[in-house]
Amino acid sequence: MENKTRETIAALITASIEAKKKLLEPEHLKAIESVSETIINAYKNCKKVIVFGNGGSASDALHFAGEFVSRFEKNRMALPAIALSENVSTITSIGNDYSYEEIFSRQVEAFTQPGDVVIGISTSGNSPNVIRALESAKKLKAVTIGFTGSRESKIKSACDICFCAPSPVTARIQECHILAIHIICGMVEGTLFGEK
Repeated sequence: MENKTRETIAALITASIEAKKKLLEPEHLKAIESVSETIINAYKNCKKVIVFGNGGSASDALHFAGEFVSRFEKNRMALPAIALSENVSTITSIGNDYSYEEIFSRQVEAFTQPGDVVIGISTSGNSPNVIRALESAKKLKAVTIGFTGSRESKIKSACDICFCAPSPVTARIQECHILAIHIICGMVEGTLFGEK
C-alpha cells in the first residue's frame, strides 16, 4: 500500500513538472511576456489592474492583486490592483439583486477606466460571469487578459491577450497559472523598480 501511494504521489508531481516544462514553448513564453509588458505599461501610465475568477481562480486573483498592492520580492511603493472576489457583501448583493453572471461585470463597470488592465481567470475558459466581465471591460476600453487552460473555450475571443496553461486538467492549469503569476509579478517589479 505504501509503495502504491508513493507511486501515485510521484506520478502527480511528474504531471505537474511536465505541464510546467511545456511553458517553455514559444507561444507560452510570449503570452507571459505580453501580459507582463501590458501590466508594466499600465502602471507606467498610472492605471490599475483588476482581476477576478471563481473558486480556486478567485484565490489566485486575490493572490495576484495582493502581490501588487503589498509586494512580491521588493520593498517598493504599492501598485493599484483590485481583486473583485474579495468583497463578499458586494458579490452577494449583485448575485441576489441581479444574477450570479453579473457579479464581476457590475464591479468592472464601477471600477474600470480606459487603459486599465482587466484579468479574468477561468480554468474551463467558459465561466459566464468571467466572460461577461471581460466583455464589459472591453466596452470601457480596458486591456483584457484571460487566464485559462488548453481546452477550446469562449474566453479566448473575449480578451486581447490569453495565457492558456498547457493542460486540460484543472489542477495542472492552476499550478501553471500561479507560476505565471509569480513570473509576471517579478517582471513587473524588476522593470518598474530595478532588478534585485
